[in-house]
Amino acid sequence: MALKDQKKRYSELIKGLPHITHKMLTSQLRELEEEGFMDRKVYLVVPPKVEYGLTKLGIRSIEVVEFIKNYSL
Repeated sequence: MALKDQKKRYSELIKGLPHITHKMLTSQLRELEEEGFMDRKVYLVVPPKVEYGLTKLGIRSIEVVEFIKNYSL
């Protein structure tokens, strides 16, 4: 996952997901933030800078998914 090891800016996320639309990525990021899986940090600079990162819940969720993936073969 793109956010597993470090925070990313929106432009970095969209480049790493070539088949997703801007609308869908924005929608998914908002939903994940609302559910507590990720956080969004806005820097008050010009040009605007926003970073997305995983919360503790988000990191734990990745660990669970990876465990299931590794042991479901």
